[in-house]
Amino acid sequence: MPTINQLVRKGRKRIKKKTNTPALKGAPQKRGVCTRVY
Repeated sequence: MPTINQLVRKGRKRIKKKTNTPALKGAPQKRGVCTRVY
């Protein structure tokens, strides 16, 4: 556990939420989930 002083000096890094397919973030169509069928 960090001391109050350390927290004030450095602050906390936010924990990034991990997506289960980070590489496909820009291309949801590659995930195999069809949101709309034409």
